[in-house]
This record gives sequence, C-alpha cells and structure tokens, in this order.
Amino acid sequence: MSKKSTTLAAPAVRVEGMGAIPHENGVFFRVWAPHAKKVFVTGTFNNWAKNKNQMTHEGNGYWGLNVPDAAIGNEYKYVLQTDIGELHRYDPYAREMTNSAGNSIITDPHFEWTDQDFHMPSWNELVIYEMHIGTFNVKENGKPGTFETARQRLGYLKALGVNAIEIMPATEFPGGFSWGYNLSHPFAIESDYGGVKGLKALINTAHELGIAVILDVVYNHFGPSDLDLWQFDGWSENGAGGIYFYQDWRAETPWGHTRPDYGRPEVRQYLRDNALMWLEDYHLDGLRTDALLFVRNVHGKNLPDADLPEGWTLMKWINEEIKARYPWKITIAEDLQNNEWITKKLEDGGEGFNTQWDPSFTFSVRDELKVPEDEHRNMDKIQYAITHNFNGDPFQRVIYTESHDDVANGKVRVPEEIAPGDSQGWFAKKRSVLGAVMVFTCAGIPMIFQGQEFVENKEFDDQNPLDWEKFSAFKGIARLYRDCIRLRRNVDGLTKGLSGQHSQVIHVNNNDKVIAFHRWYDGGPKDSTIVVLNFANKEHKDYVIGVPEEGVWKVRFNSDWKGYDESFTDTEALDAETFESKQDGQLYSIAVNLGPYNALILSRD
Repeated sequence: MSKKSTTLAAPAVRVEGMGAIPHENGVFFRVWAPHAKKVFVTGTFNNWAKNKNQMTHEGNGYWGLNVPDAAIGNEYKYVLQTDIGELHRYDPYAREMTNSAGNSIITDPHFEWTDQDFHMPSWNELVIYEMHIGTFNVKENGKPGTFETARQRLGYLKALGVNAIEIMPATEFPGGFSWGYNLSHPFAIESDYGGVKGLKALINTAHELGIAVILDVVYNHFGPSDLDLWQFDGWSENGAGGIYFYQDWRAETPWGHTRPDYGRPEVRQYLRDNALMWLEDYHLDGLRTDALLFVRNVHGKNLPDADLPEGWTLMKWINEEIKARYPWKITIAEDLQNNEWITKKLEDGGEGFNTQWDPSFTFSVRDELKVPEDEHRNMDKIQYAITHNFNGDPFQRVIYTESHDDVANGKVRVPEEIAPGDSQGWFAKKRSVLGAVMVFTCAGIPMIFQGQEFVENKEFDDQNPLDWEKFSAFKGIARLYRDCIRLRRNVDGLTKGLSGQHSQVIHVNNNDKVIAFHRWYDGGPKDSTIVVLNFANKEHKDYVIGVPEEGVWKVRFNSDWKGYDESFTDTEALDAETFESKQDGQLYSIAVNLGPYNALILSRD
C-alpha cells in the first residue's frame, strides 16, 4: 500500500496595523478602500506590475497582502479598480514620500535612539520656542532650512535657556516652501526638510540637550493640493471628497472643502493613529492642535447651529488616549475663543487639553505696548493680561506676544508695531522688552517666536529666512531674554515663585503707568517674587509699592541695564529693605528706582 505525501500550504501572513509594515517575512500592506472592487499593490519590488500583487478583502472595506519581495526603501502605490475606472493612489498611512505628488516609500521603523535619560520638564517650568524648520536656520539660498540645519542650532537654544521647541507642521506638503498647514500627506514627513531620519535625529539631539519637542498638527482640514485622499476609492456624493471627508456643507473650511469626516469611525481612527504615531514612533513630547475651533465648529465660531459634536468627541477621545498612555506629554490647543471647556478636565466634561493659547494675554499686551502716547495706555488691560486664566489654573494657558500668526499676513513683529519704520530704535526695544518680561513672569506657560530674542523685525514668511546677523547686532537683548528665562526656570534657586500657581496684582497706578504683581509657589525667601513694570517714558526715584513679606528685596533683574543695550538709561536699581506701611493693602513697603519703560524682578534671600 503506497503512501501519499501531502504538502501543506504555508499559512497566510497577517500583520496588524495600517500602511506598509516591514517584518521578517517581507512587508505587509493594508489599506482602507470600501468602494474598490479590487486592490493591487505595485512598486519597485514588482517592477511596477499593476496586477501582480492582488490584495485580499479582509472585510469592512479593508484590504491586506503580504509581499515577501518588498523591502525597506522600495517605492509603491495602490492600484484600485473602481466604478469610475482604475485609480493609482499613495498610501494614506505612508511615513515618507518621494515628494508630495510622488510615490510612497516603505520606511525603516528602526532608529538608534540615545535619549533614554530625557525627562519631560514639568509643565509649570516649560519655556517654549516656536520654530519653523524652513526658515529657522537656512544654509543655502533658494532652499528651505532642514531638520539638520535646525539641529545645528540646538546648542544656541540650550544656551538661551528654552527647554521646549514647538515645530510648525512638518508633514509632506506641495513644494519645498510652506508654513506647513496645507499638508497633503498627514503621516509623511516633509521630504525637503530631511524626512523621517532627519526629524528623529533632531528630536534625539534635542532630548540629549534636555529640550522637549512639541509638534503642530492639523486636523481641521487636509490639502487642498496634491491630495490623493480626495475621492480616494472613487466614491463621493455631491462632488465632495469621498470617504475621508464630509459630503455636505460641513466640509467647508477657509482653506477648501476638505474637512475630514469626524463622524466616520475609520476617519476617527485615522486621526487618532496619527496623533499617537507622533508620540510613540517619534518620541515627541506633545502636540499643538491647530485651529481647534474649526474642528468643533464649521465656521470656527461659537455658533450652536454649526457645531460639530463629532469633532469635539474625536479630540476628547484622542486626549483620553494620550492621558492614559503618556500622562506627562502635553496637549496644547489653539482655539482662541477664551473657551474654558477646551482645557477643562475630561472627568468634568471638558475636552481635556492640558493648556491652550491665550489670546487675551496677547492682544491685551500688544494693544497697550503699541499705544504711542503714554497717557493713553490702559493699565487695567495689563492687569487683565496678568490675572487671566482658565478654570482657576494659570498653566492652562500659553502666553506670548509673538507667534507665527501674529507676525505675518499683514501683522508685524512687536517692535515694528510699536515704532513703525524704527523697529530697532529705543522706543521699540524698550517697550517690546516690557512685553517679553511679562511673558516670562506672568502666570502661564511662556512662548516666544523664533528671532524675537534678537529683535527680528521682518514679517514671518515661508521664504524669508531668519536673519542671524541680527543676533550679532543685538546680543545684549538676547542676553536679556536669557536672563529672564533663567529666572523663570529658577535655575539659581532664587525665584521659585515664577513657576508657582499663585499670582496677585498688588499695585496699579494708571496715572504714572506703573504696575506690580506678586508671584509665589509656597511663599517666603527665594520663592516670593515681585515684578515691577513702568509703562511710561518717565523715571521715578524711591517709588513706593507694597510688598507681602518683610526683609530685603534684592534686584534679580533690571531691564534698564546698559549691558543689554548701550542706549538704555542704566537707572540704578538698588536692593530695597522693607518698612512698615499700609501701601497697596500690604503690611510692608519698599522704595525702588525705576527707569523709563523699565522692568524689575525682585526676591529675598
């Protein structure tokens, strides 16, 4: 009796995840295309044969296939057979592209990270530097800056004292010059900036220097150019964008009819996967969500009839996921509507962002800095900027006088707004410094925009590189910023109060335009900090203000010092001993000298 030999078929390889996933037996591809009849994957691994590697329908519109011959570095696309014909599409989950209108690339997920000793700074100790990769450090005329050129300047930022950088969007966009908000490929890294390896190297070096990295993400719209997601599998309604987008009036945004469909489970998963990818695969320390108001409302306003409740629940879900997995990583909202529910805790029904940009601070301070005549300056608005917060927590706000939006598209840098045509003159420098001191001493998370620290006076533009020659010309002002940051972070252990929850305005003089406030953590020596601001071009000798604690208040910072700028007055600010008084409702008072447009920071040993 003869025996029959049977050959068992090798089990089908199935790998979890989306996109192109390299593993020991090739590369597994998975794509969502619910209206496609057939789907193939083609690329350099099969000489771009259109119908050699047919994918298997796994159910619910997902297609998958393992390709043993595919390898890292190969280019590829999907070929979809649909009711409207054959479509060639990039991978929506592609991590890298040849260019915004090119092919997807199978990306190596491995990187030799050496940042194991990095710890995210406490949020109350963060000092953020907003950066645009394409203009921050340009080395070659006619080409954008890169992750590598930015990496080369990280030592400068460490010396300045910032401990977090916030990078404007770095996902693949059309061409090489852009602010980054017109992303074509939400998962892919901009090729002209240096791709995946370049971004990871930048983050790794930043972490080695103790600098956290936060990324700006865009979920309010995609594109509109070079957007293969548009009618991805051939289906659409009303001529709209198909499976990834709303098919009706809800698709409308100021940037095109390309708002993602926040109510479709697969799109929600797509955006959630995107957020977690940055934090997990790139070791990023936080995300700043751009124009959140257009995620929660069609028109970007607090209009109930145009609300997008599914947008609200999407971002709440993403924040829940981040909090559960990485509670130390920060989520920042740009909503700009003074809406406390954005940063209200998840368990209290809020959207659960950790902090949000505070327009009340920015507009109040800038409005008063630019007033040409001192007598018209409103110290009540300055007081409001000092005390404003969300939900009783001052660190639920990011405070700044300059950001990319506030110095572009017809808006100018603070010194130029103060003195048009003389942005590097005495008045511009003196009053812009007052704004900077407020950023670093008021309760909130301080942020500055690239070049602000050396009086950059040009409007921000994606083809207008930062002028590093100004750093050489205004090293003193950069030193002033460094000294303020040092005090804000309590590097010398003398001003712990600047990172504390507590803040109280103790003196407001609307006639002489002087204001003073007390910052404290627990209170006491080396903690309680007094900030005095003179918003007028007038000197004061022995100016009396009330203080909360008895003793000698030592001057830790004087913005009028000539070491910061030769044109400054160099008013002598001496340590001040308290005397009993009822000034400003306090038990004690001190007398200080104030120069014109002067800021003093004092604390006790």
